[in-house]
Amino acid sequence: MNWREMLFQNWQGIGRTLFVGVLAYIVLVAFLRISGKRTLAKLNAFDLVVTVALGSTLSAILLQELIALAEGTAALALLIAMQFAVAFLSVRWKGFAKVVRSEPTLLIRNGAFCDGALRAERVTRDEALGAVRSAGGRGVEDADFVILESDGTMSVGLKAQT
Repeated sequence: MNWREMLFQNWQGIGRTLFVGVLAYIVLVAFLRISGKRTLAKLNAFDLVVTVALGSTLSAILLQELIALAEGTAALALLIAMQFAVAFLSVRWKGFAKVVRSEPTLLIRNGAFCDGALRAERVTRDEALGAVRSAGGRGVEDADFVILESDGTMSVGLKAQT
């Protein structure tokens, strides 16, 4: 392939990409609306993987001529259905929820680091301190608690100022 073909191959490919792209986008938006707000909520690790997979699938539909729109639609539907099934089972079966969702972890308690938890979650002291400062504290001693939530955010409770 020469450099000109890398920049432009033909109008048929561009037309296909535009046509299939619009339809695939409409299908994806419709599926996301049908699947509910949960699909677009704050992401935990499992939801992030599904979101990346949806983006990758949409990209493949757009750029790979060997993938028909119907096949791509089936792939998108499968990913969203699986995510719906996991969310459904997680709400109804606590054991299943523990397998697919991480539990919140206490990183700072009563102004002291929980070093074992920091190591287990691969969070540095500086990252935990950054969360304390973002919440208005100056240092670890100002924190009553810092919790690493299952979606990766940190919740901070500051000690009452005396």
